[in-house]
Amino acid sequence: MKVVITDCNFESFDQEKTVCKQHGFELQLHQCSTPAEVISVAQSADALLVQYAPITREVLQRLCHCKVVVRYGIGVDSIDIEAAKELGIAVCNVPDYGIDEVADHAAALALSLGRQLPYFDHKIRQQQWPAGTPTPLMSFSDMTFAIVGAGRIGQALVQRMRPFGFKFVAYDPFVSANDLAHIGIKKLELDELFATADVVSLHLPLIEATHHVINAQRLKQMKSNAALINTSRGGLVDTQALAMALEKGEIAFAGIDVFESEPMEQSHPLRRCTNAILTPHIAYYSVASVVRLQRYAIEDVARCLLGEDLRCRVC
Repeated sequence: MKVVITDCNFESFDQEKTVCKQHGFELQLHQCSTPAEVISVAQSADALLVQYAPITREVLQRLCHCKVVVRYGIGVDSIDIEAAKELGIAVCNVPDYGIDEVADHAAALALSLGRQLPYFDHKIRQQQWPAGTPTPLMSFSDMTFAIVGAGRIGQALVQRMRPFGFKFVAYDPFVSANDLAHIGIKKLELDELFATADVVSLHLPLIEATHHVINAQRLKQMKSNAALINTSRGGLVDTQALAMALEKGEIAFAGIDVFESEPMEQSHPLRRCTNAILTPHIAYYSVASVVRLQRYAIEDVARCLLGEDLRCRVC
């Protein structure tokens, strides 16, 4: 059995090597960035481990023996799920390797922006000593914190923010109002949520219905002192519209860890926004989370090739 890693940026592959050696699988490592490159190295693979490489319909159709594609991560928007279903190729992800890390990162962004730390830092570096703030500096206990997507990461974030005194609201079509109320969160529809929240943190999958859920119209609904946090998927936010909203003062702050194009273009207007904290798709990362990610991913590959039930099957 041949296991092909199409691409990844990990420092070590001890997890994959150990499992493959244990079961007699051949392991190959490549760094593919295009469908053609994936096809060239993976046509005879029985399983793929994928980080960012595009696994398109064309790729899947050219995989002669592939039984499973496992994504190093949560989102599977880089994989053609419908084509995989039609071809009988299982797709798995690893949704639970970095819950704490992503929640911690979102909390750090929210707290930093809530206290307007980027503004103070920028002014001091400009040889100033500001006595005020560009927008009213509110007490956290007077602020409404919204999560858009109330799954594991969203709820973990709420638990981290609760000691600071925020009021919590959420939008999630798959979680009932009663279930949210039980953990102290009020369920709202999107229009009301964006109009009332002081901090909005996104925790949605990227699908057709959620692409650019944050756009120019949505940003105009938000408070002028509001902060937007995205540690989920880059395509949820129209970042050109976000940059314009930040520059116009339609919203006050943004904390963005994920982008539609990574690395972000050198000319992107968000780079000029001193009222935004930008981080390089690193919210998931810790030494421990990467070990978990690699172990969980290769273990699902082994399960599939050994004919066992998969732990995190998407299709």
